[in-house]
Amino acid sequence: MKTLKSIALVAFLIVGTSVFAQNKKDEKIMADAQKAKQTLVDTDSGLNGFFNHSAGYVIFPNVGKGGFIIGGASGNGVVYENGDAVGMADLKKLNIGLQAGGQAIIEVIFFETETDLARFKEGKFQFAAETSAVALKSGIAFNAKYKDGVAVFALPKAGLMADASVGGQKFGYKPF
Repeated sequence: MKTLKSIALVAFLIVGTSVFAQNKKDEKIMADAQKAKQTLVDTDSGLNGFFNHSAGYVIFPNVGKGGFIIGGASGNGVVYENGDAVGMADLKKLNIGLQAGGQAIIEVIFFETETDLARFKEGKFQFAAETSAVALKSGIAFNAKYKDGVAVFALPKAGLMADASVGGQKFGYKPF
């Protein structure tokens, strides 16, 4: 019996580490994404409908934005399909225009259909230049709708910036 348990443990460790092989950075991002999800739902319970009924979503728990005339944003996040984590994502944005300041935000992107999620995972997804996120405050998510298969929400964590756009963001995806 003890040998059988030992074999099962070794098999679990081999399979578990190959399926869920993440480095410490990914593990931290995943933990941060879970906290960010709770923070988002606590801020606006209307997001529960998006979390429960979307084909998938990506949570970027720590997006840094900053600039003075020339600006940028970057962050790492977790991609979920049917509620299960399936990979890691990154976002990058570089823009020129009227802007000033710095800000840390939580950003979540919901995908309405499997096709919309697949486009993201295949690297065929980016926001149009004029796209902006819905800035979260209590009750706003109940009336939010998908546009072109996505719904985007942002929740400021710290800082102040005179720019709420997400247009021009480019994304990368790495499956587990």
